[in-house]
Amino acid sequence: MSEALKTITPAKDWAPDSWQRKTAGQQATYPDPKALDGAVYHLSQMPPLVTSWEILTLKEQIAEAQAGKRFFLQGGDCAEVFGECEPSIIANRLKVLLQMSLVLLHGLEMPVVRIGRFAGQYAKPRSEDTETRDGLTLPSYRGDIVNSPEFTPEARTPDPSRLLTAFSCSAMTMNFVRALVDGGFADLHHPEYWDLGWVEHSPLADEFHRIADSIGQSVRFMETITGQQPGSLRRVDFFTSHEALHLHYEQAMARRVPRQWGYFNLSTHFPWIGMRTAELDGAHVELFRGLRNPLGIKIGAGMSSDWLKGLLRTLNPDNEAGRIVLIHRMGANKVGDHLPALIEAVKATGSPVLWVCDPMHGNTEKTASGYKTRRFSNIQAEVEQAFDVHAACGSRLGGVHLELTGENVTECIGGARELAEQDLQRCYKTTVDPRLNYEQAIEMAMLVVRKRRSLGQ
Repeated sequence: MSEALKTITPAKDWAPDSWQRKTAGQQATYPDPKALDGAVYHLSQMPPLVTSWEILTLKEQIAEAQAGKRFFLQGGDCAEVFGECEPSIIANRLKVLLQMSLVLLHGLEMPVVRIGRFAGQYAKPRSEDTETRDGLTLPSYRGDIVNSPEFTPEARTPDPSRLLTAFSCSAMTMNFVRALVDGGFADLHHPEYWDLGWVEHSPLADEFHRIADSIGQSVRFMETITGQQPGSLRRVDFFTSHEALHLHYEQAMARRVPRQWGYFNLSTHFPWIGMRTAELDGAHVELFRGLRNPLGIKIGAGMSSDWLKGLLRTLNPDNEAGRIVLIHRMGANKVGDHLPALIEAVKATGSPVLWVCDPMHGNTEKTASGYKTRRFSNIQAEVEQAFDVHAACGSRLGGVHLELTGENVTECIGGARELAEQDLQRCYKTTVDPRLNYEQAIEMAMLVVRKRRSLGQ
């Protein structure tokens, strides 16, 4: 055990199922508890999706980001669906995150922590347990891990066999991502892997080509003076994340591993807890206080300073570096008023945290035509204000958390190509929340670079 880990105390009075003694929000009601128990047991016998050493590597990288030595990029779909577990969609998700990290790496001149919001993002929180249409009331759609979006009794009835399907799709996604990364998908020597078709009509095309060309020249220069081709330029570290919402699934993947103390959630490298399930005495906090993964916590305008301090005391009692990522999601019209007090509250605890901005969730709105959307201008405004607030408070914004896709969807209004409300109907595919498309995601990476540079960071 390293010197650093000798100071970490395992959680007391904790077990993978101790959450069941607490109040659990956002959980589905299964009509057949025995079938649920059987599915959870089957899941608990399956091989892990990630390894403990990958999790500990990520924790080290987050600790470096906390120290200002890395930038944290997390992105992916609002909710994965089983039907999109296919090669082209997975490759495009990976591609857009790699291209965003390329922009950030070049512009910020520091390594990037790359985390995909996929290979497990199958559960979604809902405002109501049920939904009523034309006098018929059915359970709400809680993501493909629970039920189907079609409004029929058969589709909406929670089905425990979906836990195993979610595991299988996550495993296939992870396997393909690993194969792509290890096989040179991120190799800077092969621009044909970095499909630039999206920029053909974009105002950002020239800027992105300049970035790619500049990095290519740097790579060739390095190889010329060293006489060798650095292997690190052919592959990158890549991690997965999802909201740790479905507690039976997460419990089944909480495992001990050889030559390590404690438990790891081996369904993902980086689970996070949403604000709707972050009650101090709630089941989600109980489960994750005993796991060694780095942990994200979503915080919004409704979170008090005392609540946040309590979460840090419970989830990181030993002030372990790399353990906690605070992902604030306020909205462009609230971040300036509510974020400063939370920053000061965290400072008072002495807990090391990585501050990350989620500019998506606080800026959701519905158009007159009924589409749920987000305005790129509001997303940009929240990110820029967040940088300013942290700088004014003597803190540091160390990353962004974005809902995005590698597809050419039209779900968010605005961006370089100025998508308008009437464009939403053209290619609106999301089953839950609107996502940045390929082009808007790259534009956001460029805006982050410009803002950081303007602050001299």
